[in-house]
Amino acid sequence: MKLKVFSAFLILLAMVGSVHGEKVKVYKPWDNGKLMVSDEHRYLKHENGTPFFWLGDTGWLLPERLNRDEAEYYLDRCKNAGYNVAQVQVMNSVPSMNFYGQPSLVDGFNFKDIEHKGVYGYWDNMDNIIKVAEKNGIYIGMVCIWGSPVNEGKMNVKEAEAYGKFLAERYKNSPNIIWIIGGDIRGDMKKEVWEALAHSIKKYDHNHLMTFHPRGRTTSATWFNNEDWLDFNMFQSGHRRYGQRNGDGDYAIKENTEEDNWRFVEKSLSTAPMKPVIDGEPVYEDIPQGLHNPKETRWKDYDVRRYAYWSVFAGSFGHTYGHNSIMQFIRPGILASFGAEKPWYDALNDSGYNEMKYLKNLMLTFPFFERVPDQSIVAGKNGERYDRVVATRGKDYLLAYNYSGRSMQIDLTKISGAKKNAWWYSTSTGKLEYIGEFDNKTVTFQHDSGYMSGNDQVLIAVDADKSYFDKTAETLPDAQEKLNK
Repeated sequence: MKLKVFSAFLILLAMVGSVHGEKVKVYKPWDNGKLMVSDEHRYLKHENGTPFFWLGDTGWLLPERLNRDEAEYYLDRCKNAGYNVAQVQVMNSVPSMNFYGQPSLVDGFNFKDIEHKGVYGYWDNMDNIIKVAEKNGIYIGMVCIWGSPVNEGKMNVKEAEAYGKFLAERYKNSPNIIWIIGGDIRGDMKKEVWEALAHSIKKYDHNHLMTFHPRGRTTSATWFNNEDWLDFNMFQSGHRRYGQRNGDGDYAIKENTEEDNWRFVEKSLSTAPMKPVIDGEPVYEDIPQGLHNPKETRWKDYDVRRYAYWSVFAGSFGHTYGHNSIMQFIRPGILASFGAEKPWYDALNDSGYNEMKYLKNLMLTFPFFERVPDQSIVAGKNGERYDRVVATRGKDYLLAYNYSGRSMQIDLTKISGAKKNAWWYSTSTGKLEYIGEFDNKTVTFQHDSGYMSGNDQVLIAVDADKSYFDKTAETLPDAQEKLNK
């Protein structure tokens, strides 16, 4: 009875709007055609040329932990917060069990009689998740099976081929699918199984993009960049702070640069052939730094913002957010991992979760496909670690992300125009603050709130002859609405 009352309460909340504002209009990206890699191999677009900025949430255990009412509430909240991708583990174990006690496998990897009797069978429930996501304009990033059971030998090549065929034939006509091979595992572990799964899906499904989710502090580009089935690269920057090494695996980055996720972007984009890249698992909000010790300091909203802006400004085509409680959907009565304490439905109100939409709106405001990372915008010596300014630009606009609020020199000659208008953009509120008009030269900027870690702002500079928004505007217009007119 308590569960039914709680589920009804969630649906009521979804009907009247989220705690963080009124319900928003639903945009269905696939109305612009299927998702594909853009011509310059940096970004994703739709068949009609509309840009797609991936803003993902890690809802890993959604198929196992939530009932149907809760899944509908969660996906509605994702939509209201601006997310257009939910990354889920289709199977976390072999077999997996859903909320209703129904297994994902009833006869191993023989799917002939998979539609077994029972209340909301596993795959019937998975179908429902995908349909509810579709209703909300959200892609489901389908992590077909997590890495650990494969590494333990619970799926071989022949079984992977059968599983891939089953998944592809079942979901090839759903418009909102993105395939994710792997699952927190190195690409050279059981590589033959992952390749069998990927090739099997691609054999039967020609409609959807595919990537590989690797182990922490590694990128799929290391193992699969030349594979035809890999449409874009994904890296997992991981959950470590500077200096947390602990010797648990191969470091693909320089010593004591654990938080520099921009390095993975640069590494992936320098690999030939160049493919789009995204951070598919950065630090999670409210998870212990280093992941495994719950007594460690927790990552905060400004930390998840830093990872997002560093990655995107370095050249990523989007970003995936994560929250300790949401990714495992904990609530009272469920044993939590990584020291999570807050129920998932309360975590949906946390700051970082609700601030990612400002990044997405910013990136869609300006010409999308001409944007390139350009660190030469930062004149003089750039800062290290938290003081590093990461910059990106198009032909007539530039953006510089400053996490610590330090003084920075910006070369305005890197974009067109004899004069430049400049604004501060708050990453935590989406508010704009017009600074003024500047000559075409190197100018020193520092936000008047001063030097303080987590006091992050974006400097926007635009050719004064261009008008992407009114210079007196307090917020950016809804870029998604403009794109879908």
